[in-house]
Amino acid sequence: MADPEKLRLILGDQLHSGHSWYQQTDPSCLYVMMEIRSETDYVRHHIQKVLGFFAAMRRFAAGLEMQGHSLYYLKLNDPENRQSFDANLRSILEKYPSIQEWEYQEPDEYRLDVLLREFTTVAGIPCRVYDSEHFYTSRNSLREMFGDKVPRMEFFYRNLRKKYNIMMDGSEPLNGRWNYDADNRKKIPSSVSIPQPLLFSNNLSELKAMLDAEKISTLGNVKADEFSWPIDREQALQLLDFFIQNLLPLFGTYEDAMSLRSWSLFHSRLSFALNLKMLHPDEVLQAAIQAMDERPEEISCNQLEGFVRQILGWREFVRGIYWREMPGYTEKNFLNHNRSLPDWFWTGNTKMNCLKTSIKQTMEHAYAHHIQRLMVIGNFSLLAGLHPDEIDQWYLGVYIDAIEWVELPNTRGMSQFADGGLIASKPYVSSAAYIDKMSDYCGSCFYSSKEKTGEKACPFNSLYWHFFDRHQDKLKRNPRIGMAYQVWEKMDEEKRKSILQQADIYLNQLDSL
Repeated sequence: MADPEKLRLILGDQLHSGHSWYQQTDPSCLYVMMEIRSETDYVRHHIQKVLGFFAAMRRFAAGLEMQGHSLYYLKLNDPENRQSFDANLRSILEKYPSIQEWEYQEPDEYRLDVLLREFTTVAGIPCRVYDSEHFYTSRNSLREMFGDKVPRMEFFYRNLRKKYNIMMDGSEPLNGRWNYDADNRKKIPSSVSIPQPLLFSNNLSELKAMLDAEKISTLGNVKADEFSWPIDREQALQLLDFFIQNLLPLFGTYEDAMSLRSWSLFHSRLSFALNLKMLHPDEVLQAAIQAMDERPEEISCNQLEGFVRQILGWREFVRGIYWREMPGYTEKNFLNHNRSLPDWFWTGNTKMNCLKTSIKQTMEHAYAHHIQRLMVIGNFSLLAGLHPDEIDQWYLGVYIDAIEWVELPNTRGMSQFADGGLIASKPYVSSAAYIDKMSDYCGSCFYSSKEKTGEKACPFNSLYWHFFDRHQDKLKRNPRIGMAYQVWEKMDEEKRKSILQQADIYLNQLDSL
């Protein structure tokens, strides 16, 4: 390699092969990628998350070298590895004094954005920052659209549908409806066949051995010789095609359902590939749209719109929230919740079947779908008053697709209402009735979903009313939950007292529920 004149940093979630950087080779340009302790250790990650990131980075790096790009790749156990971005960048600049400028793509995490901007001020050479060329919207999209007003996802989503002409008929939504939520809240009947998920068999035993030798602290389980997640663009495209062919026809209808019969149901599980940028969101949506155009008798509007809403609407919206509200968003705790996570958050060893299933699945697959995350684990956490800091750390660590820009608004905002209604206009809480309606979990549970008090009463029931009772000063005037307070106030006083006493019992013994 000739003496490099330009250095380009590629982060582990910037594996976008279609980026303009890579469209032609430049012998004077040196790309750098690095596996570092500052990324493995800032939170305790699921073992599958660490393996997935490093394996995908290595595949991406190999692809760049095959295309003729010059690459400096630091493995975690490389003796020259200083184990942080800034220390390694300084070392590389010292090693290659010929480098006259350096470049990077905008990071998606605030902490890395700060770190790289600070490094730029001391690097001593010019720096250029590029867009990642991945998202539909810019970091400042919400400020541009809403100013200082409270943003609302529905308005944001409709604007993007119009701007990018997705599921539109001229200036109106396809078939006259923007939203098919009412059609997408079905429980899965036993008569519906659920396809087996597409799982890959990547042998990452050598990589796992390196992590063990370096004593990287992780959680969860893995079959390192049969790693099931996609680790390159080819596999990600296979997973996309599997979703389009086998799962999209019933995705919308059952997107909120939960079942003991399957851990993945009709969900695409593309979030990991998307968040590492192995896939572009527009190619994913265009593939789904084309499938409906070609198979209208099989894929109805509600199936497609539910998927479009997740990617074009929600994914872009939470990113906008993140960049508008950081860094203060990490401090928000509107309800002043402060309880610690029960021990079973790391084992799933609880008598509550919905939580046992969702958490054990999380530890086994590094994955749970959005309703398990929101209306089972998140719902319980909010009702029990668990500290949002601890909830953030847990969610950020356990899920393979969790990067702070997408995890933090979903958890602290949507799930825990810690932002006081910036994302969600009401707290997303429910009693056992919702879980029973949307799943088959309750039938085989130790607790009874119908009982509010007594030894077998489902904790969700009494905790639900305890939550509203203790937060009347902050929630009672919310127009979206006024009905709950009307029901509570009409309840017999003795009944209310017994429900609150039951909840107090549970709150004092969270570890043994």
